[in-house]
Amino acid sequence: MTVPLTQEELIRFSRHLTLDEVGVAGQERLKAGRVLCVGAGGLGSPAALYLAAAGVGTIGLVDFDVVDVTNLQRQVLYTTNDIGRPKLEAAAARLRAMNPHVTVVPHPVTLDGSNALELISAYDVIVDGTDNFTARYLVNDACVMAGRPNAYGSIFRFEGQASVFAAKGGPCYRCLHPEPPPPGLVPSCAEAGVLGVLPGIIGTIQATEAIKLLVGIGEPLIGRFVIYDALRMRFRELKLQKDPECAVCGSHPTIRELRAYEGYCGVQENLMDMTVKELKARMDRGDAPRLIDVREPHEAAICSIPGGELIPAGQFAQQLGELDENEEVVIYCKTGGRSGLAVQMMKHRGFTNARNLAGGVIAWINEIDPSQPKY
Repeated sequence: MTVPLTQEELIRFSRHLTLDEVGVAGQERLKAGRVLCVGAGGLGSPAALYLAAAGVGTIGLVDFDVVDVTNLQRQVLYTTNDIGRPKLEAAAARLRAMNPHVTVVPHPVTLDGSNALELISAYDVIVDGTDNFTARYLVNDACVMAGRPNAYGSIFRFEGQASVFAAKGGPCYRCLHPEPPPPGLVPSCAEAGVLGVLPGIIGTIQATEAIKLLVGIGEPLIGRFVIYDALRMRFRELKLQKDPECAVCGSHPTIRELRAYEGYCGVQENLMDMTVKELKARMDRGDAPRLIDVREPHEAAICSIPGGELIPAGQFAQQLGELDENEEVVIYCKTGGRSGLAVQMMKHRGFTNARNLAGGVIAWINEIDPSQPKY
């Protein structure tokens, strides 16, 4: 399907039109194209900007967050003036200002099993800009069921990954990783950090793949998995095969409908967690438990909870032998992921009175001591 270009669009996209591989017909396919960006954060920002600039006719955006100052280090869709503004509102304004011919469709929802298939089916290509396993498997499974290619990307610290999943004849994300990791095993970007320019590189690759798929040119990353190491400025490529036994895209799939995708994004709070308000009350009464901070020294230098002793997560296992198995201990980190893993480790080692501080130091700042800086 193509949509005729206006005279102004012929001028705007002239650098595309002079490419034999694109030309007028390819640009018309872009104008008729519909791309859904799931997530308008680090990956969604560069992807959406380049898709709009390239002339993709309809860009859907799924997000429910507001712009935070910590986003601005990498989410180039937004400016300082957007802090506190809904991301979709700011993003739509920016994309329309870049290209008034684009139709931006905001979807201010949390993608879940009840709406993912309907949303994804309404678009030609999906750009997965999610930042957690819950959403990643949901997007993958919905793309397979809807028959929509998934321009996949992920980032972590200094490394990025990209591929095209769920394309006809190609593998899906579950062919690479059949099941999500245990809750809390992999820290989020908020916990581990991410180089600000990294999502720009990976998000631009995702936009490139979406454009190629819409126009029908080149060799998309189907059956290929690109790994980018920013510290060494090195790209590697792995070959991926479609798994005939894959639970969602194999010959005899066992996952035939979307289900509740829960429990894979960080360590879930439970009844054994201590809240920051409970900790503060204990401190005020003078019967506070031993408090251990498992963040890195450079994090502790930014903000901390009074009385906490620093034992970085990488050294925690080695120092467990120095702790009393019966002493009441509360472990904290930035938001609760690493500390939750530390508590799990302690439980397995026979510690009977160890608890995780729900929400970590960020919850402490939000609810107890807003004078400290957040990161």
